[in-house]
Formats: sequence, C-alpha cells, structure tokens
Amino acid sequence: MSEIIQYKIQQIIDNGQTIQVSLVEDIQLEPISQKQLMLDAINKKIDPELKEQVLPLIEAIMQSQPTIAVKSYDKTTITITMPKRRYEILGSPRVGEKLEINMKKIA
Repeated sequence: MSEIIQYKIQQIIDNGQTIQVSLVEDIQLEPISQKQLMLDAINKKIDPELKEQVLPLIEAIMQSQPTIAVKSYDKTTITITMPKRRYEILGSPRVGEKLEINMKKIA
C-alpha cells in the first residue's frame, strides 16, 4: 500500500556538488477558537448546576479570544541529500514550495 504525502520545503543547503533539502509534512490545520477550547475544558470540570450560573459570565469574558490553528499531531520531517543535477531536474524547488513523496514498503 502506498501513501502519497505532500511536503513543504523548509530549508535548502547547497554544498556545491550536493543539495540537502529539509522537508516538513504539509498539514492543513482547521482553525478553532480559543474560546471554544476553553469552554470545552470548563464544561468537563464544572457540575451542571454551577455551569448554568457562570457560563454566561465566562462567555462574555472570552468574547474577544482569537481564532488559532490547532496542530492535531506531530508533522513528519525528512531530510534528503541529492546530487545537484537531480535537484535541477526536479526544477530547483525553493523554500516554501511543495513536493510530493510516494512512500511504500517494498517487500
């Protein structure tokens, strides 16, 4: 079974004859409000009766909390060293550009 994963180039080191490319998995993160994270944590901790009394106050306090991207798991990183010619055949990709890597176990 193969899995095609996109990687974003994080760093390029040109050693003259070889190129070292550091890649990080390109993960799309869903934005979630910090307010929602806090409310979820509060909901788990307080009993229903107390929650009913304090929830309106807590929501008013947290009204201005920003929306942030939450990382759900660690990203895979790969470092590849290749001849400069092979790097040029790939089109000499730059930092921030994406590469697709096909990974599978060979029996």
